Amino acid sequence: MSLLLSNVILHQLTKNDQEEWSVQLRKQPLENNSATECFIDELHSAYSAKGAKGFGRFGENSDFESWLKQQQSHQLDFLTLSDRIAHRFQQEIAQYSFAESGTLVLASYESLATHYLFIGLLPMHHSVTVTDTLEISQTDYLDVAKMDIAARIDVSLWLSDPDSNRYLTFVKGRVGRKIADLFLGFLQAEIGLDVKAQNKTLMRAVEDYCTDAQLDEDKSQACRQQVYDYCQTHLQLGEEVTIAELSKELPSTQEGGDFDSFTNQKGYELAEQFPADRATVRKLTKFVGAGGGLNVSFDSELLGERIIYDAETDTLTIKGTPPNLKDQLKRRLQHQES
Repeated sequence: MSLLLSNVILHQLTKNDQEEWSVQLRKQPLENNSATECFIDELHSAYSAKGAKGFGRFGENSDFESWLKQQQSHQLDFLTLSDRIAHRFQQEIAQYSFAESGTLVLASYESLATHYLFIGLLPMHHSVTVTDTLEISQTDYLDVAKMDIAARIDVSLWLSDPDSNRYLTFVKGRVGRKIADLFLGFLQAEIGLDVKAQNKTLMRAVEDYCTDAQLDEDKSQACRQQVYDYCQTHLQLGEEVTIAELSKELPSTQEGGDFDSFTNQKGYELAEQFPADRATVRKLTKFVGAGGGLNVSFDSELLGERIIYDAETDTLTIKGTPPNLKDQLKRRLQHQES
């Protein structure tokens, strides 16, 4: 385990039938032992593995940033900081109907020489367990896998580069923009790095690079596949796309220029590194579209071969229907003719 735990505390946030929130504060941090370390290590891994995250930075006159500065300068102890955070979180979350009662986890720790502050509201679920005497017993547990309301502050980055636009992150979760609004209000922060925009810019730059390098369609498709494979690998590893590293995977232009130089010269404004967005990256190797009761998806390499698009008539011709679809169509035709 590479995690070094400094402080961890739990507070309980409860919503009643009248949609009113209350907070139950713990009187002291949890003891730093193997159980708490394993728990925070599990939280850290689960949070890092979450694909869709928003990025941000503290806004001007942020109370939260002021508290964090006081805590870092030892003017404020972790317990007092956690109490203030819990009360502020209660006030903010009361504005959103999607949230349910849960346990607020606050943890200060280091992983791979980076100092983090984790804030997450974990749902409590019921289950059963078997005792040593083979009896059934009910138990409650914190469901880390269903962690949808969570944020993490890269304290090391915030201290070393306060102008950075990505030291705050939060899970976008199942309710999308509402989670962003919740954490931006709670942390008194503003949106920073736009991951989806960065990925869309990367896709556009790859297409333009293939054209600039005068690659034929086969080589262009191979180039797109290389970018896709690189992004997928880094998604699986929980690592970010690094443009300089990706550039080494791609062919150079006829003039000997590489992809990194191309993006800089053409002013694409790509960050040096950023997380890959799974849905955007997929468009490198697939065409996907839905609307009007129709849902179409196919590998991009099939365009012009098994799949023909006529722009004038706006028609798509498929040669060689998938067997399972073909069987369904035949049975429907037979039913209509009978």
